[in-house]
Amino acid sequence: MDRRVVITGMGVCSPIGNDLERFSKALQDGISGIRFHPELAELKFGCQIAGKPVINNNLLNNYFTPLELRNLNATGLIYGVIAGCDAWNDAGLSVHQEDEPDWDSGILFGAGILGVDKFREAIYKVDQQEVRRLGSTTVIQTMASGISAYLGGRMGCGNQVTTNSSACTTGTEGLIMAYDRIQAGKAERILVGSASDSGPYVWGGFDAMRILPRKYNSDPEKASRPMSATASGFVPGSGAGALVVESLESALSRGVRIYAEILGGFVNSGGHRSGGSMTSPNSTAVQRCIGQAVHSAGIKAESIDVINGHLTATSKDAVEIQNWSAALGLKGADFPFINAFKGHMGHCLAASGSLESIGAILQFRDQQIFANVNCEDLHPEISKIIASEKVPIQSLPYSPKIIAKASFGFGDVNACIIFSDYNAQR
Repeated sequence: MDRRVVITGMGVCSPIGNDLERFSKALQDGISGIRFHPELAELKFGCQIAGKPVINNNLLNNYFTPLELRNLNATGLIYGVIAGCDAWNDAGLSVHQEDEPDWDSGILFGAGILGVDKFREAIYKVDQQEVRRLGSTTVIQTMASGISAYLGGRMGCGNQVTTNSSACTTGTEGLIMAYDRIQAGKAERILVGSASDSGPYVWGGFDAMRILPRKYNSDPEKASRPMSATASGFVPGSGAGALVVESLESALSRGVRIYAEILGGFVNSGGHRSGGSMTSPNSTAVQRCIGQAVHSAGIKAESIDVINGHLTATSKDAVEIQNWSAALGLKGADFPFINAFKGHMGHCLAASGSLESIGAILQFRDQQIFANVNCEDLHPEISKIIASEKVPIQSLPYSPKIIAKASFGFGDVNACIIFSDYNAQR
């Protein structure tokens, strides 16, 4: 089978808002969710700032029962459930009430590290011989598939309920996996998402690698600077994004809003060869991934209106732009508009692909190209490749038809997906 696949629902739990409207407005207006965190200063982190969702008890009570909230401290699970439930509702789907599960609906919710604070709590209690005080929810808060299992049970899904984990590529990879399954006729709809825990036990390793900015602790909103000449490292972030991926036939039969169509995508690895490593991309693999995504979408490179890049605000940003240019065969004024959302949120790690895909898709709805934050001083190596007007520092009124989104993760793994404005085709 070769079916068309669309996006019918989206939900976010992010440093710049926990609903689509706040999230969209922050992207439009260049609002940052990066803040100073005293806890990181007390622990003597070099980078004492981060992007983290603001969660209060009133919000939690909308998604969890008092019993479920007891001893719940896995932030990634909390973020994922909020985003996942909102995306499901946004797609006009209800909780399946029948005794038999909904065989046509599945969940694919990825994570990098899940429940690290709960792990820490468990280690201390075991060491102190207090195993019985761990609580009955420890396992679901710490297993990699905890979010997908929780959401699958809540929604009553009977199709594939699983997780994926590919570092920063997780969310984008998950969308492509769901697209492949639905296109093949193995499911009608899949709730796809990815989440990342927050806190020092997640971010400490990156601080130790000295790849986080250290001179912006008193000016956090200026710290994350994708494509900037003064970029000095990525700011850690956290949260979750979720999207309902659905066959076009199912979406039309339900009469629901369609945000975008997925035209194609591709996933590969550089194999730690030709300059690729655990932390650096193999440029040949990146270019191949982008090229194969364009090919699978059945489009020409010059039809891409906007690229939403991975662009982490490190020295690798210029390399990424070189790879996009080489893969598409475009440069200068012919290069598409390009933006990055890590200036707003920081690098949300495993959650970045899903959150940034939602931001990319909202540009269709809002008929805008969202601004790049902190990129007034475009890196000179980037300005040699593309025209500066293709890197907007203020949101532009525009009606994109095709948007490319890519993520490149630790482990030399890559994913690129192509979205189109379904409503513009009609």
